[in-house]
Amino acid sequence: MKAKPSDVALICGSLPEVELGVSWGDRPTYKVPRGEKGKGFVIYRAPGRTAIDPVSGEMYTDLLVISVPTEDAKIALVQDPGSPFFTIDHFSGYNAVLVQESRLGELDREQLAEVLVEAWACKAPRKLASEYFASAPPFPWKAAGTRDRGSDG
Repeated sequence: MKAKPSDVALICGSLPEVELGVSWGDRPTYKVPRGEKGKGFVIYRAPGRTAIDPVSGEMYTDLLVISVPTEDAKIALVQDPGSPFFTIDHFSGYNAVLVQESRLGELDREQLAEVLVEAWACKAPRKLASEYFASAPPFPWKAAGTRDRGSDG
């Protein structure tokens, strides 16, 4: 099943100790763990002059910033010609990739879940991540009560 923007909330919300808060001033951000010590792993980025669509010349209006564990992971995602993930100069040296919500359908839900769970894990407390991976269901959003709509998702 193809990924949709609503899958971001579904997948992130199914992970332990996640809350939807704000960062970067007022930007909706999925954080782990809940509370004051929470670190953002998915941020809904505001349009800005550092992120311009090279085709239209307009600012991107639907960007997600997704944490990745390493520079190598970032490179692997952005250099894959079939991937909707990319980066901009503003994120040079920062372990995160960008993706337009309007392009999430280029991924299937499992691919999106893999990237989001990895983002969560790189910001979660080590013990929490270890416990999760020791007992995690193969598709975390299904454990959150969603119905499987066939063999593809």
